[in-house]
Amino acid sequence: MFLPLSVIVLAMSFVLVAVRQVGRVRLQIWQIILGGAVVVILTGQISVTAAISYIDPTIIVFLIGIFILGEALTRSGYIQYLAYRIFRHFRSVDSLVLAILFSMGLASMFMLNDTMAIIGTPIIMLFAIKEGINPKLMLLCLAFAITIGSVASPIGNPQNLLIASSGFVKSPFATFFSSLLIPTLINLFVTYLVLRLFFRSEFHNKQLIHSHVRIKDKELARLCNLSLALLGILILFYVVIEIFGFMHGLSFAYIAVISALPIVLFSKQRFSIVKQIDWSTIVFFMALFVLVGSVWQSDFFQYATNSLHLDLGYVPTVLLSSVIGSQFISNVPMVLLYLKLLAYVHITTTTAMALAAGSTIAGNLFILGAASNVIIVQMAEKRYNSSLSFFDFARVGIVVTALNVLIYWIFLTV
Repeated sequence: MFLPLSVIVLAMSFVLVAVRQVGRVRLQIWQIILGGAVVVILTGQISVTAAISYIDPTIIVFLIGIFILGEALTRSGYIQYLAYRIFRHFRSVDSLVLAILFSMGLASMFMLNDTMAIIGTPIIMLFAIKEGINPKLMLLCLAFAITIGSVASPIGNPQNLLIASSGFVKSPFATFFSSLLIPTLINLFVTYLVLRLFFRSEFHNKQLIHSHVRIKDKELARLCNLSLALLGILILFYVVIEIFGFMHGLSFAYIAVISALPIVLFSKQRFSIVKQIDWSTIVFFMALFVLVGSVWQSDFFQYATNSLHLDLGYVPTVLLSSVIGSQFISNVPMVLLYLKLLAYVHITTTTAMALAAGSTIAGNLFILGAASNVIIVQMAEKRYNSSLSFFDFARVGIVVTALNVLIYWIFLTV
């Protein structure tokens, strides 16, 4: 079978994402994926009408709402203030690393891991600079924390949101929490042990001294506080209606939109905040939907799956194929394709949870495995002149990922 043009474009796009350099031109990830989407449309691999139909409005609206909240939290200084209030009690590198892993991990369950990458990088780099802690330890700690933590929630990352919205999971919050929360907490602690092994010289007895942090904009911080309260209430409301079976199909987009309303309606900086959110990531996801849609229309992956005789509903197969597949085409497009393939087989809730766990944990293997990793590394290089190479990430990430997969495998199959 010849490779369809759409598959070639997808493969070339991800090669460019890995290389990021064409001559003297440094390409951004969103530019590469957008270029791929434009190519498949112009070459007739997918029609404009079909391209638009593949863009999931729930994901896009949810991202916009959460990004507005994330930008406001950062701009107001409220998130830095909260971080100071939380972390000031931890006076050793040991306790600080544990606190970052669990606090950032738990926060990513509700704030989206990409948002936590934007919010968390300045916080952990502040500790690295002021306390003289190895920046690589701090960057890896944040990257692993928000990837692992986001596994246990339907709104923890874009691929989980796709799975939760697919119809394969009847009660997303209850199902994700009951199936994945305990192994996720175990994996956070296991990751601490791995970091301690690789950075043993950093875990010294020197006492850490935390400087007081003040809120920059108190008015905006109050609105952020209201937005966070709304976010918590809406998530609780969603869980309750799941338990009692009311209002099936309520869109996740409502959670993000309503949570962002206090900022959009009452902040004097509303236009500036909306303008400054990560629109490139929004464009990235819209283009990705189109590009993956064109690949799906080519029937290439359907043919390949049938030829290999893979049991798509078998949990170990789902876990391993999603981890491996995500390294080649990234986790979000991999989940988009996998969900379409699952429509042709009988699957269980456990299968869907294995897909969520595998596709997300895949981000711990290499830097390009998750968009949140790229955000963290780019911010550290641009703002703090601190680098984290492919090898720096992989040498720890391979061990972390192997242990993470094993733990999810045990909990999902026993």
